Amino acid sequence: MSKYKVGVVGATGVVGVEMIKTLESRNFPVKELYLYASERSVGKKMSFCGRELHVEQLSSGTWKDLDIALFSAGSDVSKEFAPKMAANGTYVVDNSSAWRMEMGIPLVVPEVNPLDLKKESHIIANPNCSTIQMVVALKPLHDKAVIKHVIVATYQAASGAGAAAIDDLTQQTMAWALKKPIPPSKKLPAQIAFNVIPQVDVFTDNRYTKEEMKMVNETRKILGIPDLHLSATCVRVPVFRGHSEAVWVEFKNKLPADNARKILSKSLGITLMDDYNSEFPYPLATYSSGKGNVFVGRIREDLSCDNGLSFWVVSDNLLKGAALNAVQIAELLDKRDFIKN
Repeated sequence: MSKYKVGVVGATGVVGVEMIKTLESRNFPVKELYLYASERSVGKKMSFCGRELHVEQLSSGTWKDLDIALFSAGSDVSKEFAPKMAANGTYVVDNSSAWRMEMGIPLVVPEVNPLDLKKESHIIANPNCSTIQMVVALKPLHDKAVIKHVIVATYQAASGAGAAAIDDLTQQTMAWALKKPIPPSKKLPAQIAFNVIPQVDVFTDNRYTKEEMKMVNETRKILGIPDLHLSATCVRVPVFRGHSEAVWVEFKNKLPADNARKILSKSLGITLMDDYNSEFPYPLATYSSGKGNVFVGRIREDLSCDNGLSFWVVSDNLLKGAALNAVQIAELLDKRDFIKN
């Protein structure tokens, strides 16, 4: 197995930290690891495999002929640096929305569409966190019964909006517990503690948010169904980590709930938790948080249409929804021997 020069761009952010941990926990073949962040984080020390590494500022020529770069630093940084790195031979796995809908750039979830990854594609887009967990559950069912229509409502954790949103939830919860005035949110559009916010990202002209339209457009691209009927309502909830989704699916062919359970129980990357007398998937540390799989439960036949199913999907938005999916893409690059170093 070859060993690679790997860079993490946005290394000090919540997803960047998880990328570093995931590279280590999965024993990805790293020869040298370089960490990049904004100017205010330059010089910060971070640990990887027992070694202390210093964070650098990303600028032209500082990427040291990287074999792979994992980006989680926002669209502007990705648009500026990803093409330069790709032109230099680096494989860039980008967690922002910058390249997801670009023609010719693969949008990859390894359990769903690994063959979309091509050797010549040096920029690979990592999908949106809420999209990833949904398509992992949808794909094996689509292969059996062919999806016709999807409706999804999400319950998204504060961490999906970054460290500032985590701080909003922390400070507001602490203030409530201490019977102090609850401070206003600095990151989110409303108070998040003891509240739900039916707005994730900004609104578009059709009154859906960007997050909701990401789910629509990315799902169509990943599943290869450009005319898929899909509608999403994305909601921020007072949970620190782990997104939950209620999904309704109408198929072209009948798919009984028992058959769906059997299919999902054998599907890659899925943990089935569908015992009505036992437990359901929860976004808790003792359940899905900190784990790499997509958890599915509450599978039942939809009462509103003949060929429909309803189910509940939970996954760690910082792992499978971001860092882990990116590292799995890097593992595919390695497995297929795309990288020549």
